Amino acid sequence: MKKVLKTGGWVLVGLFVIYTFYFLWKQSQPAPVVYELVAPEQRDVVKQTIATGTLEARTQVELKPQITGVVTELRVKPGQTVKAGDLVAVIRVIPDMNQLTQAQSSVESARISLEEVEREAERTQRLFDKGVVSKEENEQAQSNLASARDRVAAAKAQVEVITRGSSARAGSVNTTEVRSSMSGTVLNVPVKVGSSVSGSSSFSEGTTIATVADMKDIIFHGNIDETEVAKLSVGMGVTLIPGSMQDVKIPATLDYISPEGTLVNGAKMFELKATATIPEGVEIRSGYSVNARITLSEARQALTVNETCVEFEDGKAYVYRLISPEADLENQKWERIPVELGISDGVYVVVKSGVSTSDRLRGIQRM
Repeated sequence: MKKVLKTGGWVLVGLFVIYTFYFLWKQSQPAPVVYELVAPEQRDVVKQTIATGTLEARTQVELKPQITGVVTELRVKPGQTVKAGDLVAVIRVIPDMNQLTQAQSSVESARISLEEVEREAERTQRLFDKGVVSKEENEQAQSNLASARDRVAAAKAQVEVITRGSSARAGSVNTTEVRSSMSGTVLNVPVKVGSSVSGSSSFSEGTTIATVADMKDIIFHGNIDETEVAKLSVGMGVTLIPGSMQDVKIPATLDYISPEGTLVNGAKMFELKATATIPEGVEIRSGYSVNARITLSEARQALTVNETCVEFEDGKAYVYRLISPEADLENQKWERIPVELGISDGVYVVVKSGVSTSDRLRGIQRM
């Protein structure tokens, strides 16, 4: 009995040693490499590039006063709609003392000259009546008198303009009133009642009273990198997506590409403009930041594969096609075949030849 137990014990020990060696051998064997199976599919592929910019009115003007003074009335506020000729602001004139002094001196000088011309005209008239001077000389004297009187009137009008902003000589012209030069929406009113403003002239741009824009004619104004600009052409379709309204897509047409680039943060950027067609019910505010998706090329219902299935060697593209049963995951076998590729949207690439929808291709490795 003891001998049987002893033999049985050694058998158990032997079996345990064999199992241990088998287990260690099994653990040392590499795990089979299993890849995901990808089937080519028919889908639309659109190749696009992205440009950033803003939405703004095509026509926008800054309303400026013609004189220096103080704002006494403001008739508009941001967001208000105005028509061409509507009163925007009223300016109270603050005379420039140097200009006023010169204008008053001009009046006095013109008055003195007028007195001399009047005396000369009276003397010539008396001599003409006596037949001493010719008719032509008398007419010349009367013409000089009219010119002198006009110079006096002009000098006085200049004093009125400096002190009041307008003159009776100018008729309906009133430089103390700032009126809108176009119909549109008031975007900004950067001044307040009581603010000092300067008039526009050849030496100064003047103070902006208000900014008016035609918000019915909206354009995209943005920039694109030099690596992408060569792919663009006027007339391309553009889809605008405002940053504040991600669910809104605004169609547009590219109508301007700058012929000259500008260096921005070390990169050459080219200016773009596109005419937008605002959908019904969408309210656009000037300055909205947008991403412009510009379609470079597209393929409709083309045979495609995921780009992870494609590998390149010596400038040629290849995919791996499964040649073993799909169910046998631990013994996958592959056939390497060349393919001809088309456009890509960054995820899917068009396959012009080499595979069909019935093929199963090697995708990414399973973890």
